Amino acid sequence: MNSFTVLDLLDLELKEHNVLDLKCIAGRPGLAKQIKEPDLNRPGLALSGFFDSFGYKRIQIFGQGESRYLEKLEAEGKRDTIKQFFTLDLPCCIFTSGEEPNQDFLAYAEASGCPVLTTKIHTSEFTRRVIRALGSIFTEKKTVHGTLVEVYGIGILLRGDSGVGKSETALELIERGHRLIADDAVEVSCVNGNILIGKGINQMVAHHMEIRGLGIINITQLFGVGAIRDTKQIQLVVDLEQWDSDKIYDRIGTDEILIEILGVHLPQVVLPIKPGRNIPIILETAAMNERLKKMGYYSARDFNEGMLQWMESKTARSVYFGKKDIF
Repeated sequence: MNSFTVLDLLDLELKEHNVLDLKCIAGRPGLAKQIKEPDLNRPGLALSGFFDSFGYKRIQIFGQGESRYLEKLEAEGKRDTIKQFFTLDLPCCIFTSGEEPNQDFLAYAEASGCPVLTTKIHTSEFTRRVIRALGSIFTEKKTVHGTLVEVYGIGILLRGDSGVGKSETALELIERGHRLIADDAVEVSCVNGNILIGKGINQMVAHHMEIRGLGIINITQLFGVGAIRDTKQIQLVVDLEQWDSDKIYDRIGTDEILIEILGVHLPQVVLPIKPGRNIPIILETAAMNERLKKMGYYSARDFNEGMLQWMESKTARSVYFGKKDIF
């Protein structure tokens, strides 16, 4: 991950329920400080003078409780702990719920070059929002060559050699009412250790596609905003490849193939391409089949078990009726 600074936190373009609503009221020279940890810290114990195991490298959150305690320290003329507090290399201090610190606190912050930010959002809600934002920023990421589409609610990552037909397949799916997340290059990030989220590397060009012989097309302009999404969980990986007559392809599907991306295992399907195969319809079927699996129903396994039961019962009948009556 590239360095992430306090100024970057201020400049985050978040929408609706993710907005942080931050403004800087002191310590502007320190806006270039790096935020190195995605966790937060409530500095109540540090303000009381207990600095053992103090998480000073984290963003310091001051809620209403901490603000009232600062007022108490000011009224009692106790400034030593605040002075000691700012001797540490703090990334920044954030006052929530519309609270603002006293002048002594601001003076120490200015002298140490520690940015002081405020927000009107309540502490608990702000904490949830900033943890989501930092989690997205600090999460492990990688770029995958492929096309990410949403088919019947399932995020499908199409992979394959250049020219195999990923973009054309995605275009046909969009025409059939499904949605595009990213074409050609997909940024994959791991959330909560077991969920992969995909999006375009550059949101300005994520919803454009390159069609050989036609050029660059804008999916939003051609099909409307209902044909695109900014992000989507990746739930199925489909590898497109040219049909190889010497290769044995899975025809039953009882053994699920898994592929590992960023430590997360996803189901994988290999689809051979040859004239006459309708790949978009096969992908729609694969998406619906994946939804059934998530509901606990495995078509191939159910078919296999039914066939075994039928064969066993037929064999039993043959053995039974084949015996001569000995009486």
